[in-house]
Amino acid sequence: MKEILSTKNTMIKELKKLHKKKYREEKRQYMIEGFHLIEEAVKVGAEIDWILFNQRGKTEWTDWLEQQPDELLIYVSEEVLVSLSELPTPQGLIAIVKMPDDEEKIEFTGGWLLLDNVQDPGNVGTMIRTADAAGLSGVVLGEGSSDIYSTKVLRAMQGSNYHLPVIRKPLAGIIARFKEAKVPVYGTELNREAVSYQKITNSTDYALIMGNEGQGVASEFLAMTNQNIYIPIKGAAESLNVAIAAGILMYHLENNN
Repeated sequence: MKEILSTKNTMIKELKKLHKKKYREEKRQYMIEGFHLIEEAVKVGAEIDWILFNQRGKTEWTDWLEQQPDELLIYVSEEVLVSLSELPTPQGLIAIVKMPDDEEKIEFTGGWLLLDNVQDPGNVGTMIRTADAAGLSGVVLGEGSSDIYSTKVLRAMQGSNYHLPVIRKPLAGIIARFKEAKVPVYGTELNREAVSYQKITNSTDYALIMGNEGQGVASEFLAMTNQNIYIPIKGAAESLNVAIAAGILMYHLENNN
């Protein structure tokens, strides 16, 4: 088994670069932390390049580590693990995972969540996790949305990216293809033409667009939808958090299937 005890090690210096999107794209790798996420990645057959663990990881997950291929395992010092981790309290395990092929095909059936320029990593991760829980077929991240492979998004998804397709594509072409397939596309906006989400019932197959935290869905996409919908607000709040709103809408649309 390989050991790395110094933060000055060349491999460790290269792995630290994966905290930046530019290097993740270049190397086609990303980093996940903690036993739950790593176990989930292994379960679904994600391509693991290395599993780094310190003494804590070795102590807490000895049996699990012994089941992994020896060539994937690297024992590291506490100092090395802390230098790679973005958690306040590192959990003792870090894995380096290959990015999957981003050319995964979209099947235009079931429910799909389309994210337009949603920039907060917590919101993006939470919506993907909710889409997984609600039983949607997949998620499409449009331009400007937070990177799925950032540490914050990965933590918020809690492994849901391994359970359903999460595809990065420009939305204009995707929306057009949903409409060509006769799948209704719903935008989210409060205007005269929009209707309450409670009036939408025929939603076996659908695409739901959620927009930027401050600006909402882009006008060009709203003009392409079959119907724009909104959630009535009964209290004094001006609006709902986009991830909360998405959860309400996804569960409503799925429950009407």
